[in-house]
Amino acid sequence: MAEILAVDEAMERALALLESGDVVAIPTETVYGLAGDATNGIGVARIFEAKGRPRFNPLIAHVADMAMAERVALFDPLSRKLALAFWPGPLTLVLPQRPGNDIHPLVTAGLDTIALRMPRGFGGDLIARLGRPLAAPSANSSGRISATTAQAVAADLGARIKLVVDGGATPVGLESTIVKAEGGKLRLLRPGGIAAQEIEAVVGMELLRGADAGVEAPGMLASHYAPDAAVRLNAGTVGEGEALLAFGKRRAEGWQKAAACLNLSEAGDLREAASNLFAHMQELDRSGARTIAVEPVPFDGLGEAINDRLSRAAAPRDNSLPPT
Repeated sequence: MAEILAVDEAMERALALLESGDVVAIPTETVYGLAGDATNGIGVARIFEAKGRPRFNPLIAHVADMAMAERVALFDPLSRKLALAFWPGPLTLVLPQRPGNDIHPLVTAGLDTIALRMPRGFGGDLIARLGRPLAAPSANSSGRISATTAQAVAADLGARIKLVVDGGATPVGLESTIVKAEGGKLRLLRPGGIAAQEIEAVVGMELLRGADAGVEAPGMLASHYAPDAAVRLNAGTVGEGEALLAFGKRRAEGWQKAAACLNLSEAGDLREAASNLFAHMQELDRSGARTIAVEPVPFDGLGEAINDRLSRAAAPRDNSLPPT
């Protein structure tokens, strides 16, 4: 099983593993990430192997500062404005790759663009010490619920990796928002830990939604973030033996007979709901219920990202993905 070390004890051990081409699970402000040296093909391949991730699905490369980001990608004025406003933080920018950036092709899944983010805390410090970007998707089996604690990482991937760095529960609890600038406009590829309205306020324009075609960034597969149990959205009633993922003060009819019940936010606070989402889904999944009924969550602010994750968790499971 993986060793679990606190952040103040883990730096040298994490660096040694990364330098040797291995992977490390690390805390970020969004969710826990499974990190490998983005310039090392063996390290990147180990990320895909540990997660069971399809290799057509690109990874986010994480940088320590703007100088490192500039060595990896080409910034247009809109993207630079967003980076200065929101980095470090839960925003990922999809940018053209700078030629000769040494990023391994597995990171970008053959695309001519790269998804870049600058994390806070231990992740940023680790990248600065390594001196190279880290590829770091969420630290969970591909398509499953993202981990927001070191214990959740160990329960899922502990037999496949050597080290989990424990930074406590992640404060945001949702993956990063992914945005791509094109033709002087901004496209929201994945809602996440920064609400679209916050981005729109900085750039003074409305975000377009969705990709033009295909998978342009991580987290865009239709079925994703899925528990073992089926997920039923916008539940107004609770069936016998279903678990209930609640929101706010008013309960779905028949909630008393739920196999288990957890509330994302009794107060209806979307930031609290986002931070609780994955941990609550994991706990309800462990209840043994065959279905998790989910009460409606507003689409305002972070509600867009919460509903995005819930809809992907509820999507038909695709068991026909190519082997990795």
